[in-house]
Amino acid sequence: MSPLSRFASMAPPSADMALLARYVKMILAAPVYDLAICTPLQVAPALSQRLGNQVLLKREDLQPTFSFKIRGAYNRLAQLGDEQRQRGVITASAGNHAQGVALAARELGIKATIVMPASTPGLKVLGVRSRGAEAILHGESFPFALAHALSLAQSSGGTFVSPFDDPLVIAGQGTVAMEILRQQQGALDAIFVPVGGGGLIAGIAAYVKYLRPEVRIIGVESEHSNCLQQALAAGERVILPTVGTFADGVAVAQIGEHGFEICRHHVDQVISVSNDQLCAAIKDIYDDTRSITEPSGALAVAGIKEYVAQSGATGQTLVAIDSGANINFDSLRHVVERAALCPPL
Repeated sequence: MSPLSRFASMAPPSADMALLARYVKMILAAPVYDLAICTPLQVAPALSQRLGNQVLLKREDLQPTFSFKIRGAYNRLAQLGDEQRQRGVITASAGNHAQGVALAARELGIKATIVMPASTPGLKVLGVRSRGAEAILHGESFPFALAHALSLAQSSGGTFVSPFDDPLVIAGQGTVAMEILRQQQGALDAIFVPVGGGGLIAGIAAYVKYLRPEVRIIGVESEHSNCLQQALAAGERVILPTVGTFADGVAVAQIGEHGFEICRHHVDQVISVSNDQLCAAIKDIYDDTRSITEPSGALAVAGIKEYVAQSGATGQTLVAIDSGANINFDSLRHVVERAALCPPL
């Protein structure tokens, strides 16, 4: 019996639950494993002991493009029609979605043009070009790159592939939640999810809240790009006047429309953290895994630490999405310096 049929009788007959059911169907059908892998859910022993809770890391940094973004990118491109494939695809990205689109396009034989902010780390630009896509650097941050990509798509006839505001992209990212619920069938109190444009948290929230509504979904944002936190407070999507780019993977000024439709009802809490907290979380992850995440990849761990400090939670099982590892090597000196300034919990 599929997860959808098993739990369908438990879902209230409401438009909201019908929306979640549609996403669950898309998540279960998403062909992401043509390229993506099922990543491990790994205990962080030192962090767990220090925080007094069991902390589990969902290791999306181990994907072929070192980020969860390959899931949504491949799911969207794999479902293009023949005519759309012939015209090619265009997207905008701070780097992780870009690499996912580049790899998916190469595997599917589709031409890809990707607009990236001029501030994008060189490692991510190289990752796009090495996978055969055209990378165009434009604008100081993601909103400028997005506007240029939309203009290119309109003038060229190429299909624009949103990095987060597309149901098929959201469904691809939602396969992360499908794996978590299969891997952790026992105690599970909360899943902490990094938030940029909202595709990942929307996919996770849709799947988890349909199947295990008691599990809390907690978004974690950089305090310099907290577009979901502000949208939830306002009751509508807002546009941030500026965004910080230290956590470049989540430097988005407005939460996606499709994602917000889910998040406004099914995200339990949003926490924002500082750059110094991100640097300290990068060190925490390194100490437990000997892997190095990018700042946006460490958001969930930073969020767990802040959550425990605020709530005094103990004895809980908390999952952090370790979402990406695309960091320039020369940025590590700054991370080490700032981590030392953030006192341990």
